[in-house]
Amino acid sequence: MSRRKPSPKIKLHGFNNLTKTLSFNIYDISYAATPAHVGEYREYVDELYNAERLTEILSKVTDIIGANILHIARQDYEPEGASVTMLIAEHPVPPDESQTTEEPGPLPDAIVAHLDKSHVTVHTYPESHPSNDIGISTFRVDIDVSTCGLISPLKALNYLIHSFDSDIVTVDYRVRGFTRDVDGIKHYIDHEINSIQNYLSDDTLEQYEVIDVNVYQENIFHSKMLLKNFALSDYLFGAGEKDLSEAEKEEITHKLRREMLEIFYGRNIE
Repeated sequence: MSRRKPSPKIKLHGFNNLTKTLSFNIYDISYAATPAHVGEYREYVDELYNAERLTEILSKVTDIIGANILHIARQDYEPEGASVTMLIAEHPVPPDESQTTEEPGPLPDAIVAHLDKSHVTVHTYPESHPSNDIGISTFRVDIDVSTCGLISPLKALNYLIHSFDSDIVTVDYRVRGFTRDVDGIKHYIDHEINSIQNYLSDDTLEQYEVIDVNVYQENIFHSKMLLKNFALSDYLFGAGEKDLSEAEKEEITHKLRREMLEIFYGRNIE
């Protein structure tokens, strides 16, 4: 998808009152054949993405978007799961125009941009199929990045996708409210956008199939992402690929792909 050049910034009367919210769900799928393996898998993801680790990830997000953390509330749950909420404020140094241009954000090894005050939240949800013979376990992460002011939280999109083992990603971006220019004209969006895909890095687009469902007149954008290819060895928990027959490998691969497709399309596949 071609990327548009940014249009000139609107000259505003006072503060930019637009609220820009990025919400997405990330799903990680694994295969664990026995109840013991399921327990090990859920302990593993619960430890990997506990409240402390999630706080580190969200702290990096605030660096990427140039925010100050005002308050952190975090909680680990029993038996599994965690939540973190951050109240954030505008950076004390005003951003220049190069930092407020809507464009694909950084991957995990870079920091750019600034924003005005709002919040960042994350919640995790481990889940396993109740039938032992299915062997599928799913780990879901829900993330919200909401900003008010000059820039979009889309700057954090690529970093967050690459911070988790993302097999399926569903993304919603919405601009709400309005701001006024120096002539008093209301503006309900302050940047051009025709797809969330415009803000995905090239390597992300190479890894995922992406489809859009957008409501342009309401400034609502929705994209669904499905990993194109995967190595079976990366999805096995409690057993190695070398211990499986060709028939077992084929069956497990089919189960994993079906789980991904069901989540991606939002319907059960018989």
